[in-house]
Amino acid sequence: MRVGLFVTCLVDQLFPRVGARTLQLLRLVGLEVVVDPRGVCCGQPAFNTGFTAEARRVARGLLDCWDDCDAVVAPSGSCVAMIRHHLLELFEDDPALKDTARSLAERTWELSDFLVNRLGITDVGARFSHVVTYHDSCHTLRELRIEKEPRLLLQEVRDLELVEMNDGNACCGFGGTFAVKFPDISSAIGNEKVRSIKATGAQFVVGGDVSCLMHIGGLLQRAALPIRPLHLAEVLTESS
Repeated sequence: MRVGLFVTCLVDQLFPRVGARTLQLLRLVGLEVVVDPRGVCCGQPAFNTGFTAEARRVARGLLDCWDDCDAVVAPSGSCVAMIRHHLLELFEDDPALKDTARSLAERTWELSDFLVNRLGITDVGARFSHVVTYHDSCHTLRELRIEKEPRLLLQEVRDLELVEMNDGNACCGFGGTFAVKFPDISSAIGNEKVRSIKATGAQFVVGGDVSCLMHIGGLLQRAALPIRPLHLAEVLTESS
């Protein structure tokens, strides 16, 4: 199977190791992976802030990236939700581009969803000898309805102990530009999440969106807690 890897802008600019690990993982399960440097941003930041025209210009860059791929995979539920549920809105008035956008939306998958439900894989041969807890990001859980898939993958990781936190499906408080516009509220929500993470006794908090992990990681660091955030792809490519 030929798969396009949509790295996403946050991964590209701030967490390139997550992109590298996702590429490694997709190759590990036997896929031919295409990385197109034009495929950088889905336009979500502008779209969510009301700048529709600007979002359209950014998202236009994605439409021609993976025409020859059977599927497109991203290590971000937030970006996949944008492509699946909102991309067509941006090109509603352009029939030709709307068809292209529909094709992309129908072929785009969040990483854990793709592995479990498209490929039927839960065990990728990983080993990670630590206690972890899992954070459900809002877009992945509420827009994509993905909840069991990352947990099925984590449960198959050798020597890993998964401990669920209380209110694991609660928002971390990031919310993209929300964290910039309302920093005090964002931090207050995030600190509730940090308390839930700490109570599990986990050494790592795992998630599927680097935006949430960036926010949570900053709050953990500020609280001087020895708990590290990790993307799911990082755990699934560990071997010790």
